[in-house]
Amino acid sequence: MNKIIMITGANAGIGKDTARQLALIKNTEKIYLACRNPLKAKAAKKELEDITERPIFEIIVMDVSDPNSVRNAVSKLKEPVDALIMNAGGMGGKNPEKLTKDGVTNITAANLLGHVVLVNEMLKENKLRNVVLFASSEAARGVKKMGMKRPNLKTSSVAEFASVFDGTAFKEKFDPMQVYGAVKYGGTMWMSSMARKHPSIKFISMSPGGTRGTEGFNDMPFLQRIFFKYIGMPVLLPLMGLSHSLQKGANRFVDGINNTALKSGVFYASKEDVLTGSIVDQSTIFQDLKNEKYQDNANEAIHRFIN
Repeated sequence: MNKIIMITGANAGIGKDTARQLALIKNTEKIYLACRNPLKAKAAKKELEDITERPIFEIIVMDVSDPNSVRNAVSKLKEPVDALIMNAGGMGGKNPEKLTKDGVTNITAANLLGHVVLVNEMLKENKLRNVVLFASSEAARGVKKMGMKRPNLKTSSVAEFASVFDGTAFKEKFDPMQVYGAVKYGGTMWMSSMARKHPSIKFISMSPGGTRGTEGFNDMPFLQRIFFKYIGMPVLLPLMGLSHSLQKGANRFVDGINNTALKSGVFYASKEDVLTGSIVDQSTIFQDLKNEKYQDNANEAIHRFIN
């Protein structure tokens, strides 16, 4: 039973609605809202308390793009959590290709590096009990209708995964949408590797699907952002099976940590060619996802950037 839960990026969008839905489950006793902006976190906390009529939310200040911020947050965590939902991410801001002080691109820092540090630190301090969920994406196995190509790694070696994380794999063709998919793929493979290394904890990768009302589109270039937020997501994409409501996207995370039928180490997302509906094991669509050597290579590669 998951009584104490932490959600990163919990002040808006999918993260906040996941917190709302979990608070409506009677057995939930505490939800840590892990957010980088204290003011936005306080506003979200008040709104969630008003909506759910449950004073079970606690703010923990954490910027997942900064490993030191993550370490500091874990050191202040009062007790172990039963479930960790790693929701924070996005397209890496206005300069997704720029390198952080840790040597990864902003897009890798926002989606992956800090979450790896978070899991490592929580395991080291015995503050993680039952389940870890990583917010992956169908972009990690490609979405033809969206123009997102399947990550095309030639060898899936440690060096090649590292080149995805530091951006050198893309040279002058740094398309944030394609890089996002490759980084999510690397993160998904890391999770599968962790599932084998830590069999007492369930590691699930779960895509929320094409979810309306998320914050991720705010990082897109202007024209893409306008199209996806105001035309694509609310009007065109639902007709193509490529977007669903915020509540449905968040419910995938709620189900991801509570559904005992879901297996550790597996990436669950929509069926091929859609971003909505029932979830399936994505290795039935993209065979590389179940290659244990590739999984371990991704794990080793991201750890090259952790001091």
